[in-house]
Amino acid sequence: MPFPGTPADLLQPQDLLEAGRRTQGYRLGFVSLLAALVGVLAGFVAYLLYHLIAFFTNLAFYGRLSFVFLSPSIGRVHQMGPWVIGIPVGGAILIGFMVKYGSKKIEGHGIPEAMEAVVVSESRIEPKVAILKPLSAAIAIGTGGPFGAEGPIIQTGGALGSILGQLVSMTAAERRVLLACGAGAGMAATFSTPIAGVILAIELLLLEFRSRSFVPLVISCVMATGIRFWLMGQQPLFTFTHAADFRVPAGLPWYLLLGLLCGVAAVAFTRFLYWVEDLFDRIRVDELWHPAIGALGLGIIGFFVPLVFGVGYDTIGAILNNHFTWKLLLVLMVAKALALVISLSSGTSGGLLAPMFLSSAAMGGAFAMGINHLVPSAHLDPGAFALVAMGAVFGAAARSTFAFIVFAFEITRDYNSILPLMLVAVIADAVAIRYLPHSIMTLKLARRGVEPELDYQADVLKRVRVSEVMGTGIVSVRPEMTAGELAARFASDPVYAAHHALPIVNAEGNLVGLVTQSDLLRALRADPSGRTTVGEVAGGKPVIAYADERVFDALFRMLQHNIGRLPVVTRSEPEKVVGMIGRQSVLSAWTKQMREEYQRQHGWLNHLLKKDPAKRPAEQAGREAAGNSHPPDVL
Repeated sequence: MPFPGTPADLLQPQDLLEAGRRTQGYRLGFVSLLAALVGVLAGFVAYLLYHLIAFFTNLAFYGRLSFVFLSPSIGRVHQMGPWVIGIPVGGAILIGFMVKYGSKKIEGHGIPEAMEAVVVSESRIEPKVAILKPLSAAIAIGTGGPFGAEGPIIQTGGALGSILGQLVSMTAAERRVLLACGAGAGMAATFSTPIAGVILAIELLLLEFRSRSFVPLVISCVMATGIRFWLMGQQPLFTFTHAADFRVPAGLPWYLLLGLLCGVAAVAFTRFLYWVEDLFDRIRVDELWHPAIGALGLGIIGFFVPLVFGVGYDTIGAILNNHFTWKLLLVLMVAKALALVISLSSGTSGGLLAPMFLSSAAMGGAFAMGINHLVPSAHLDPGAFALVAMGAVFGAAARSTFAFIVFAFEITRDYNSILPLMLVAVIADAVAIRYLPHSIMTLKLARRGVEPELDYQADVLKRVRVSEVMGTGIVSVRPEMTAGELAARFASDPVYAAHHALPIVNAEGNLVGLVTQSDLLRALRADPSGRTTVGEVAGGKPVIAYADERVFDALFRMLQHNIGRLPVVTRSEPEKVVGMIGRQSVLSAWTKQMREEYQRQHGWLNHLLKKDPAKRPAEQAGREAAGNSHPPDVL
């Protein structure tokens, strides 16, 4: 029989879950319809941004009004001479005014700003960002900025989803889903990569994998890609004019080396980007002019290496098809990275993805050519190695390795690339994890005091049972004991004093109530004589926890009733107390998980440190000096 003191109308976690299931289908359908609308809008915005970039490129470099997409040609740059240096500066001045008098949210490459909206402001993005971000990005890229369109369209798509979520009555969680739908759809529409768009949104924005978010996200990315197919055709963004030879399995040892090189490149680029950004912060000039200073550096580099101007999709395609020599690849790798860092760190607007693709593809191609020179029997395909490096470097830098494994495959649609992509990407990611505490996306947020958690793990409170963490040293009292007697025991007996609440058990050993120290103090204030019995002090029947239920359920009940501890019973004998669970017990569930993950590592670390006492942590040395070399109960 159920415990007689549990109210029949008590709301349990299971009740909430059942209520959620009843409305889940309706809400999921509603959010999915909105996600489809966001996907369609993101598809059109991506198309608009693509042609805005073309318009500003034609206007700035060719002096004509046209929406035909093209990059500044080498011949045109040489024809303009030193005057070409002023084009990026002019565009950067416009962006400086847009940042200062429009919105600072348009600075940077877009994805960190979308992540910040998720973590800090309940997925709310200002409507003006949806206008200013694509416009500023189009001006920056059109006037020669070495940026990609993907970051701005991801932020713009996220802004569209957020705005729609603010116009319609919905929860913060549902609004986050719509924001992620817009961001993923923006990437899918830009590169024709719907699967990578879904995965990127999950890895960087949603931070969950649940049907309530996955279904709308897929719908949004499919709709955005469909719009792209309709407006721009179904061809992949990059195509191989020759059959790429990925040399599997013979080339795997060389891919191992490439993975290490890509990891080092991801670490070096991230640190270099933020180091230059710090230099700009020290310049004692109004921030309005910072983008112009960065653009001046870009213009000088572009004057000598014109291929750094613009998005560079055509240059990436040429690298993948082995159209460049190793010397030109090395020049492109360094010049594009340097131009990107100098200009983006200045506070202008543009995406990281395409320029990092170009630089890392050049590195991968040059690597393959270098190996072929040193080991002629290797016969490595520079285009294949360029593609693999292209996905691995950015995936490691952004900590979204899975997304960019799929991304690099989707943009070429060559299944033979999968094995080397997987191998190189995870090796590069391992190197980046070792040397970068934050990704290139989250480091900017960490500097602002915002640290989003990108690791996925099951909620430990839903995995641990109450019986695993409850206290079993039960100290109970009889209902006929007076408040004065119990107060005296609390004051004199340390066993009683260590408990904030005690179960009240009758002569048959059955639970009849719970008395807390707060209850006792209130009773003594009302009756200073202390003759009130404990049974009268306790009042109603206690809220209980079952030994076989999850700690999550017990914690939910504590929060629901604003109480700090529950007596624990079994379902077979709901009147018999077998333990107590409180807030400290809940914390011990996390302690259990931390021990499972780190205890062996700590033992290994301590074994190494014993060889050199000077390197032993101060707290460990202090415990040993006190005669206790064991770690504390709470890590």
